[in-house]
Amino acid sequence: MAENENNGNAVAEEARAIVAVVEEKAPCKDKELGDCGGGGGGGGGGGDDDIPKASKNKNPLLEINNLEKAIATMTLILSIPVLGFIVWIFYVRESECESILKLPSFQIGIGVGLIFLFLISNAVVFLRSRYPVLGLLIVMVPLLLTFIIGLALVGAYKMESRSVAASPKWLRLKVFDQAHSQDIKTCIYDSGACDDLVSRTLMLKSYDFSLKKLSFIESGCCMPATICEMEYVNATFWRKTGGPIDPSNPYDSDCNLWDNERGNLCYNCISCKTGFLRTLQAKWRKLGIFLIVASLLLFISHLILFLSSVFKQFRI
Repeated sequence: MAENENNGNAVAEEARAIVAVVEEKAPCKDKELGDCGGGGGGGGGGGDDDIPKASKNKNPLLEINNLEKAIATMTLILSIPVLGFIVWIFYVRESECESILKLPSFQIGIGVGLIFLFLISNAVVFLRSRYPVLGLLIVMVPLLLTFIIGLALVGAYKMESRSVAASPKWLRLKVFDQAHSQDIKTCIYDSGACDDLVSRTLMLKSYDFSLKKLSFIESGCCMPATICEMEYVNATFWRKTGGPIDPSNPYDSDCNLWDNERGNLCYNCISCKTGFLRTLQAKWRKLGIFLIVASLLLFISHLILFLSSVFKQFRI
């Protein structure tokens, strides 16, 4: 009997030891697999050698991919204004008698160049993973040309070539060339700019007319210069008061050239040519600013996209 009792006590102690071991290992259900696997510090394949699942999700390549996709999307968005500007160029290609100076053909050439830039830019975005270096070199050529043309149109550098069409120096030479003077005068007259000014200001008094904002052509071709000090009757009819004229001032000669006849007015005046010139320069300067800004933004986005693509390939 005593022997059976001893055996029973031994079995019970072994059972309690097994239960204790199971209870000690139970919390491992809520831990990562690597923390439960080796028991002691020396067991084969301890928990320090296993990578937790949370750390596997923090892959730097995923962050690079997300950045690259964001930059690619931004590059595509930046090309949309270029497409809109192309549409504007082809639908508004002639204004303010520009055909006399053959500017519409140059404007169409810029539009065709922007079409190539749009197609090349988007093609490089889609093929960046295969040809990153070649794509960057290809897209940099039209971007550089666009940037240079934009600088020429705004007259940003003093050594500007007179052969660059629509640049400030080129426009001044063409407008003040005697070969184009009569054509410009006839075109402005046929456009009816002064007739429109009369119809819009017919009921205005002298003070109200002086406050009205006029275009460069209206103020230069349809009315005498303010230095002439003529008396206002209406927008295109002024009485000469016989004020002093300074022959050294080029604009003072316009006072003698002024004529109240509808076909003369101040079409032969220096102020009329200057107004026509400023109208052209304002338009082409805006076009040049757009080309500069668009080329710079696309250059920066393509460069960042190239660096991210190369970095991702080296990491892989």
